[in-house]
Amino acid sequence: MAHTSKLALIVIVLAAASAQMLAQTDEIQVYDAEIAEPGIFNVMFHTNYTPVGRTKPEFPNAIIADRSVNGAAEWAYGVKPWFEQGLYLPVYSFYSTNQGATINGFKVRELFVRPHAQEHKFFYGLNFEFSVNALYWEQKRISSEIRPIVGTHLGRWDLIFNPILDTDYTGGIGGLEFNPAGRVAYNLNRKWAVALEEYDGFGPLRSFVPANQQFHETWGVVDQNNRWVHVEAGVGVGWSGGADRLTLKLMLSRDLNPH
Repeated sequence: MAHTSKLALIVIVLAAASAQMLAQTDEIQVYDAEIAEPGIFNVMFHTNYTPVGRTKPEFPNAIIADRSVNGAAEWAYGVKPWFEQGLYLPVYSFYSTNQGATINGFKVRELFVRPHAQEHKFFYGLNFEFSVNALYWEQKRISSEIRPIVGTHLGRWDLIFNPILDTDYTGGIGGLEFNPAGRVAYNLNRKWAVALEEYDGFGPLRSFVPANQQFHETWGVVDQNNRWVHVEAGVGVGWSGGADRLTLKLMLSRDLNPH
């Protein structure tokens, strides 16, 4: 009963707040190489709210981060023990000060992992995403992400690193944007975990942007598993000139056809 009350409190706080990452983002998550089992459909709803964010658009007509509420519905299907097919549809904004409510595009992803990553001390994977964007969401209609996944389970501790590379298919190898993410989590028990996460944006590989323009956010996160839904909720604090000062996230996921 106490756990249920805590879960309800997390959801209420984030929902009430709702009454980035060089541009905007629909997904604030570190990948841990766990995927849906073969034949299983899973859905995850991402919601991110920026109560204190950047007040100027990152490019002409871009969605302004400050007070925006963004998200996506992420659909996944377990194809093989090592392969999950995903679709983000729609990617959307509930609200932004300059664009209002918008549909921002969609993404297709392929995620390849070490099978049953949660059972291994060392795990790894590789995620590919192909995005079709509205031009107030990204500067280019087409963009992609390459996300390696490396991590280890050390007793109750999880250490995970995603050295992400983003591209809009201009500028060759040197034009790839280096936007790594990492997570250190402590599993209190099978249902509860707490974590620190870090999200960074350094700019293109050929020449990182100046330090005062880079994106750096540190997050406190709580995860909770119950029979109905997996919940991940967090608060992020930006500490660089290119980051938002305060962002909240809420992720809700569950299998649609569990065994």
